[in-house]
Amino acid sequence: MKILVINPNTTASMTAHIGKAARAAASPGTQVTAINPVHGPVSIEGYFDEAMSLAGLLDAIRRNPDCDAVVIACFDDTGLDAARCLTDKPVIGIGEAAYHFASMISNKFTVVTTLARSVPALEHNLARYGLDVRCARVRSSEVAVLELEQPGSNARQKISAEIGLAIGEDRAEAIVLGCAGMASLAADLAAEHGLPVLDGVSCAVKLAEAMAGLNIRTSRLGGYAPPPPAKLAGVFPTVAS
Repeated sequence: MKILVINPNTTASMTAHIGKAARAAASPGTQVTAINPVHGPVSIEGYFDEAMSLAGLLDAIRRNPDCDAVVIACFDDTGLDAARCLTDKPVIGIGEAAYHFASMISNKFTVVTTLARSVPALEHNLARYGLDVRCARVRSSEVAVLELEQPGSNARQKISAEIGLAIGEDRAEAIVLGCAGMASLAADLAAEHGLPVLDGVSCAVKLAEAMAGLNIRTSRLGGYAPPPPAKLAGVFPTVAS
């Protein structure tokens, strides 16, 4: 089985971090390829960055058709609907995957994300997925995405402190880490706080394996119908008409 993991931002060090987490979660025999676009924002923190990343994300999917499933490794689930129009392979967003996993192991969960500007997008997604009633709160730790890459930063301490508040104030029974760059922190934070702490990269990889293993494909009817070849040629000039 081959799973394509795409980091929609252009920071290669974060892609390597995400790829490591994805391979650790994957089953023996599953091949994980982690990539990022060449052009686009260095991090995705809010609506503007999401929009600027879409062309690179979709082109990365188009250029890598030899996979059984795609994981979009941005917690905003950037470009998820558009990606599902581009391929009938299962396309899993790490946010959606983590929310569903959390809803099956807890009555209420809290999301701990990066900056406050990311909160509205995550709240919108939760409502769209019908899981807002299961989420106690979306909290910002005020840790910038690239701060997670900086040696010696206090990013982990800020995230841990926010988890403590979520347990005390939100009565959260599980925590969802709201950034792909937080993937390596989940197990340690779960042990520290004594509750499940979910990393979306791992959840998405396992869900992708399950769907691909069952040969489940994205519907080609309605909203996820593929774009006509003429439109693809207009967006991607290398596509033959």
